[in-house]
Amino acid sequence: MLGGMVNYAFFNKLKRTNDVLLMFDNSNDKRLFNILLGDFLSQPNERGSNDSFLNLKKPPKSGRPTDYTFLFYLRQICAAPKLARNSDCIQKPLDSLSTWLEADCLVPDVWFGEIDVQADVRIERIRYIKICGDIAKHNFSRLQSNVEKIVQTLKRSGVEISAEEGFKALPGFYEWFHENIFTYHSSYIAEMLNDLLWGINDYLADEFSQSYTQEPEEDHRYRYEYPEDCNHSFARSAYWSLMNHVRHGPYLPRFKVSPSLTTEY
Repeated sequence: MLGGMVNYAFFNKLKRTNDVLLMFDNSNDKRLFNILLGDFLSQPNERGSNDSFLNLKKPPKSGRPTDYTFLFYLRQICAAPKLARNSDCIQKPLDSLSTWLEADCLVPDVWFGEIDVQADVRIERIRYIKICGDIAKHNFSRLQSNVEKIVQTLKRSGVEISAEEGFKALPGFYEWFHENIFTYHSSYIAEMLNDLLWGINDYLADEFSQSYTQEPEEDHRYRYEYPEDCNHSFARSAYWSLMNHVRHGPYLPRFKVSPSLTTEY
């Protein structure tokens, strides 16, 4: 999922690795990046009452906001690493990203022209990102829960609106927070995602070195030695895919964005 967001299909080629400003080729790339990020920041689940095939641990009922995302499962790896002794290379970027996502941003003078409302809007970054991702993905008939979140957010900001007005406010919310705030944040978000991806790659480097075997007298054939307790066919398939990701490495080098892209909102 991380490699699917941090790559040159979305962003223009880096000309340097410091003081970076990442640019999308077009608005559709930015929209898809927001959708994929919203999915990454959602809780894995399966419809119906059947137990999950993957048997994933459920987050606590009163957990922090990022517990209801894929970041929760990276925390489980850090708490009990199995493919390396030390998970600090994941823990540091994971903590940085989680803290940033859970913090509020204050956006002054947001204008919702459809309902004639102007407000200084305070909202958790993870919340606005997920709302915008859903608006980008669905039509209004599937956005009631997001409308409720917009109503709650405006109430927190001192403005009372109805659910009907919340639906009417969807285009204005998307314009302000996707077109403006998300555009500003996207370079720094990509930096943090890239740091996390590199941390995972570093965590798995020794496991890859021990597992990878080049077939004798073959230029392209290789195999991996599975861990002793990796016996399930799907687990083996996932392990092979994971090692292949380590084999080619992250698409982008480590980079730092311009400080001017980390101080607002």
